[in-house]
Amino acid sequence: MQNNLINVVILAAGKGTRMCSDIPKVLHTLAGKPIISYVIDIAKYINEKKIYIVYGFKGNLLKRQLNEPLINWVLQNEQLGTANAVAQVLPYLKDNEYILVLYGDVPLISKDTLENLCNIKIKNGIGLLTAISDNPNGYGRIVRKNEVITEIIEHEDANFHQLNIKEINTGIMIANVGDMKYWFKKIDNNNTKKEYYLTDIIKIAYQKHCFTKSICPVELYEITGINNKLQLVHLERSYQLKQVQKLIIDGITIRDPNRFDLRGTLKCGVDVEIDINVIIEGNVVLGNRVKIGAGCIIKDSYIGDDCHIYPYSIIKNSKLSIRCNIGPFSHLRMKANLKRDVCIGNFVEIKDVSLGSSSKTKHLSYLGNSEIGSNVNIGAGTITCNYDGTNKLKTIIGNNVFVGSDSQLIAPVTIAENATIAAGTTVLKDVKDADLVLNIKKQIHKKHWKRPLKK
Repeated sequence: MQNNLINVVILAAGKGTRMCSDIPKVLHTLAGKPIISYVIDIAKYINEKKIYIVYGFKGNLLKRQLNEPLINWVLQNEQLGTANAVAQVLPYLKDNEYILVLYGDVPLISKDTLENLCNIKIKNGIGLLTAISDNPNGYGRIVRKNEVITEIIEHEDANFHQLNIKEINTGIMIANVGDMKYWFKKIDNNNTKKEYYLTDIIKIAYQKHCFTKSICPVELYEITGINNKLQLVHLERSYQLKQVQKLIIDGITIRDPNRFDLRGTLKCGVDVEIDINVIIEGNVVLGNRVKIGAGCIIKDSYIGDDCHIYPYSIIKNSKLSIRCNIGPFSHLRMKANLKRDVCIGNFVEIKDVSLGSSSKTKHLSYLGNSEIGSNVNIGAGTITCNYDGTNKLKTIIGNNVFVGSDSQLIAPVTIAENATIAAGTTVLKDVKDADLVLNIKKQIHKKHWKRPLKK
């Protein structure tokens, strides 16, 4: 959208005491991302150059965690109400521009809704986002006279008749900066909480013959605020279900929508199948006909066509070519790069390793900082000893190598093509092409051996 006349103000100074946490409320996560980050993203869509965050409780932590260099940070020393919060920003804004007020704990407001609000043609008035709710408890009520909005009454100050009003205030509004400065001079704290309410400007503007135009959100859940962890959990589930429904409509088979979490972005080919309790984090791409088993976690990875990820495997920052079989209980991380037809079996960990086509390691192995060729067999219990206490060292294994079970490859070491490493071998030096390497160990037999007895 990018409207240079709109200043976006995000209120995020509250302590969030009902979260019962030392972490600022807006830094708690929704789908793996801080709540306020969703609001910042939508603010950037409106005008990325004029974003103001009003902060207070643990503000330095907020700044450090978000690391947003283009944002203007404005301190609210005392939390005296929403009007007091906005008042901290007004001196920095030009009278002929507009101010759009958002909230750091209302994360799911959509682009379409805000664009509709910003497109209201306002002359000496206010654009307000309202909603109709069957359960308006806790929200300010919209009071109308002959369909015209005359004021907003906070829940604590509403009388019996006003409490029956179903139209609620979301707090999200847009107005001219110059008008806002004028109206703010009239705000007082004559209310139950003894706070300065931003909503009071509706009545003040009306009394000055400046009217409020309202629109409703595209979907009601967009305006849901978070005040405690139960509300956060409920919103998380609603949000996850919305994401899953879209994925299913786009053709992905998700066995149970209530047991799938998307904490980032997911792009899929055709005929993808995802079993229960799968978590997708960061940016993930799944190719055609990929199958993901139960309990898997996939983060920032590319999974090629016809791969099968068996249950309870973890794949992070990795790239898999076509027809790879992973798991169950495998762990791929830190730039694992698998070519076609690779097989990684149960209880195998791969870290910063490239594996050539048709190579396999099926049982109980650790491979780290390695470059492995094609058609290589890594036997059960094999490890690359890649850490000397200070540095990570590299292992290079050529094509068509066979490594027997329970072998230790002491890096840095190179095993040339077609070599064979016998079971139980510790490889300390480079191995030449087609060599057989084994450690000769004497097997001792003691006849009629008796085990020691406990004293």
